[in-house]
Amino acid sequence: MRKFLFRSEFLKPLVAGLLIAASVPPWGFWPCSFIGIAILDISIANKSAKKRLTLGFLVGLAWLLPSTFWMIDLTPPGWIAAGLIHSSFLAIGMTLVPPRKGRQLALVGIMTLVELARWRFPFGGVPLASIPIGQASGPVAPLSKVAGPLLIVAVVTSAGCFISTIIRTPKKAVKVLAAAVILTVGLGTLTAFAPNGREIESINIAVVQGGGPQRTRATPTGAAIVFANQVSATNNVETPVDLVVWPENVVNPDPDLPEADKNPSRLYSDDARLTLESLSKSLDTVISAGWFHKDPDDTTSNLNYVEVLEPEGQVAGRFDKVKTVPFGEFVPLRGLVERFAKNSLPARDVRPGTEPAVIESSLGKLGVVISWEVFFEERAREAAENQAGIIINPTNGASYWLTQVQSQQVASSQLRAIETGRWLLQSAPTGFSAIIDPSGKVLQRTGITEQAVLQADVGIRTGNTWYTKIGIWPMLVISFTLFGLGRRPHFFGR
Repeated sequence: MRKFLFRSEFLKPLVAGLLIAASVPPWGFWPCSFIGIAILDISIANKSAKKRLTLGFLVGLAWLLPSTFWMIDLTPPGWIAAGLIHSSFLAIGMTLVPPRKGRQLALVGIMTLVELARWRFPFGGVPLASIPIGQASGPVAPLSKVAGPLLIVAVVTSAGCFISTIIRTPKKAVKVLAAAVILTVGLGTLTAFAPNGREIESINIAVVQGGGPQRTRATPTGAAIVFANQVSATNNVETPVDLVVWPENVVNPDPDLPEADKNPSRLYSDDARLTLESLSKSLDTVISAGWFHKDPDDTTSNLNYVEVLEPEGQVAGRFDKVKTVPFGEFVPLRGLVERFAKNSLPARDVRPGTEPAVIESSLGKLGVVISWEVFFEERAREAAENQAGIIINPTNGASYWLTQVQSQQVASSQLRAIETGRWLLQSAPTGFSAIIDPSGKVLQRTGITEQAVLQADVGIRTGNTWYTKIGIWPMLVISFTLFGLGRRPHFFGR
């Protein structure tokens, strides 16, 4: 009997983690997070610090390993390492939560801080499979325009604690439900009155997806095929159109050569530029396209950027990707890591950009968050702060297995649209591409591998939400305050 109890004690945190994972796309069962947090709270109640450490670690593993499973196709050691590191964040957090009085208040604070920590550390952060991503299509998503994704973490954790209290002490059900109603009404009122910006102009846009198979890797001949697919799809754009959005790094050229030395099966930058200029002129439109190639000024680095062409074919500007992918676009501790996995690592790091996340164009300022950057809430906020009227997210999920990261990226784009009060246009070479309105609703989305054009009238917008004005600092203060109060027994009369 004691063995059974021991096993069931450690079964609960595994169930809790799996439920949180189930809320994350592609599954997207958002209520599961509430139940998962409730089981987490029940699991750590009245437990020793050592046991809370273990239970928190198990929750983290069950949450993060399934919801980031796509990484195993790229870097199995990286998948394990990311799961272990971020599970340890949760383990430490649960150790710091008091086991009895004040536990739930501290839990709300610490869960918010743990999520923020893994969005930032190590190596710039890995904000995948997060609690807010799991709520992107749920009823609490609009709260992100009030105080960003950290408020969503706090609310989901609070809801889980309400459920936990009702399960553990049914006599308190009426009081707990009353508190839940008050909190819901208060947050609903905040959301209703929170500003969302306003539309100043309507334009017609086309998001272009060239199509092709998943799990492809970059090759010299493959680059020409990808580019040709994009051109072919763009020929299906209906005119008049004001803006055409291409994906990340679909212009992946070889260095230019004299015409006589060119291989017809490869793509060269001068030919690519001439083709893009011709398309912008023939469609009489602004075109944004993602480029990727070796840095001509530093052959030890790569460049990943978006370039915008005007209807006359001239370059309006470019934005170099600021947030690059650890072990995908740059290798932390390269000298050490290459001893163990040199052949599976990128040969050169991408040189990160330093400019604000906007490009000036004849349509006004275009906000640009390239692929990975959409998972970081501060990148889209920076675009809105710099008066971007619309946000584009050129991305490339062609090399990924399954649809986990692609569907989580759409969810992240939904949150960024809500937070900034802007339309968000996501363009991928093989999916998912999407058009998302300022309320976070996905109006159109492509399938995987298909060649497609998504076309719609969207708004150029101005103004700020509360979140774009204040950022994460209020929620950071609130989280530390809740955690601190929960750690003070005399605050609860003990």
